[in-house]
Amino acid sequence: MVDEAGFSLVSPLKRTWAPRGHTPTIRTSLTHNVRLNLIAALAVTPAQRKIRLHLQSYRHSISGDEVIRFLEHLLEKVTGLIVLVWDKHPIHRRRQVKDWLARHPRIQVFEFPTSAPELNPTEFVWTQLNEYTANSAPRDAADLSAKVFAAIARTRRSARRLWACIFASGLPWERPTT
Repeated sequence: MVDEAGFSLVSPLKRTWAPRGHTPTIRTSLTHNVRLNLIAALAVTPAQRKIRLHLQSYRHSISGDEVIRFLEHLLEKVTGLIVLVWDKHPIHRRRQVKDWLARHPRIQVFEFPTSAPELNPTEFVWTQLNEYTANSAPRDAADLSAKVFAAIARTRRSARRLWACIFASGLPWERPTT
């Protein structure tokens, strides 16, 4: 399951607490041009014994070239057949991506229905990263990267968090036996 997301200096806001009578103040940036764009895949072994988060980041918009680089990364890291499920985003349908996939039969592609992000488990990875970075107000690109990569590390090292992304989706999965 593959998906893309972007993070900026405008951190997501969520509910917080403060002593009664002291309204919390959360500093945020008005700069929208500093972004960190991510492409990720949750990879599950056929026997469902292992789950792994593969991820690449970019300081520029993700195009068909980056999608192809990410798919090449998956081919290097994952042995055997790859069943790839992603949404109908235009970058997945670019001619160069389709041509590249046609030359790599080890990757079989399936698409989620239109307007059904809740079915994509990788969307729940973004939810975890947003939760972790909420109210953090990064100061610059380096601070943004540090906060996002701390969130990625937290999610990546926890099989329980990764499986939670799978089970949160509307896909039919059986719980792995461990």
